[in-house]
Amino acid sequence: MPRLILLRHAKSAWDDPALADHDRPLNRRGRAAARLMAKPVAEAAPDLVLCSTARRTRETVEHMVNAGAFPAGRVVHDAALYHAAPAAILAVVGTHAAGHAAVMVVGHNPGLHELAASMATAGDDQARAALAAKFPTAALAVLDLAGPGWRPGDARLTRFVTPRMLEAAAGQ
Repeated sequence: MPRLILLRHAKSAWDDPALADHDRPLNRRGRAAARLMAKPVAEAAPDLVLCSTARRTRETVEHMVNAGAFPAGRVVHDAALYHAAPAAILAVVGTHAAGHAAVMVVGHNPGLHELAASMATAGDDQARAALAAKFPTAALAVLDLAGPGWRPGDARLTRFVTPRMLEAAAGQ
């Protein structure tokens, strides 16, 4: 059963209006969130990481690699993931996923949120409600697909976690 792991990029900086959207870096809070989310990402065990070419997604992945979530050799950058719609995200997954059981996509809203919400037809009700309400920066959704392929269909949401949830659990 394939696993699809969706990670939204961490919080980005908006302080330089001259920068193109594609070139915005992470801000201080985003860098901390990326490091914080490295443990749940490692627990999801991606064997392939597909990353948008936007600077904020690349920096999110870089912080996770540095925190030991996965090795850099598992990362593939694909420009088609930049602000991709759900169907385009699945097309990119289908292009790269042969031979991989757990594929993580690091990308952007609204496409990631729409994809996760439409696929999470089963799983923990509280997690599904949290996912339906919001897919904030650095949020992680882990979906175990019911069928053998990387296509739309029923999936079980096995985990939904955000930096804020982890901070609350740690009493921060």
